[in-house]
Amino acid sequence: MDQSAMLQKVKKRLPENRYNHVLGVLGTAVELAKRFNVPEEKAQVAAILHDVAKFSDRQWMQSVIISQKMDPLLLDYHAELWHAPVGAYVASYEFGVNDEDVLNAIRYHTTGRAGMSDLEKIIYVADMVEPNRKFTGVDELRQLKEQGLDVMMEACIKHSIEFLVSKNQPVFPDSLKCYEYFTKQKGKVKE
Repeated sequence: MDQSAMLQKVKKRLPENRYNHVLGVLGTAVELAKRFNVPEEKAQVAAILHDVAKFSDRQWMQSVIISQKMDPLLLDYHAELWHAPVGAYVASYEFGVNDEDVLNAIRYHTTGRAGMSDLEKIIYVADMVEPNRKFTGVDELRQLKEQGLDVMMEACIKHSIEFLVSKNQPVFPDSLKCYEYFTKQKGKVKE
């Protein structure tokens, strides 16, 4: 399916403000893909489809998580996390996407994970820093692209975890493992 057809199908599933977010993620992902030598077409497909299941019925998403034998731990966390793995399912079964890197970029765009590919990092970061985002600290996160993709990703996952902790919300284990992965890449803390 070509990208313009994908965009039209996605537009029908989302409210206007969420569709505008998808367009912002798309533009940001293309910019980051060019900068960090990731295939633009993969970034475009993952960006277009990253929120395809965002407004799906919760009971339906729960049934997909169970029937597709996704991580059952998802069901113990806020349903806000469900649209990412269910979105990967929708991308595969409704849009014919079979590139595992693209599917993982969709699957982990809300939680991150240890050992992410560059495409996965780009979609996670683009989702957080696209131009429509207006939270405290977003401009600082955007400026980190000069320091590299891993620096941006680490700062974004840290910001996400800190936000959840500030709201007394549980943090999904993949997010913690993602943060630990980047922390360990820098080596041991000097005493």
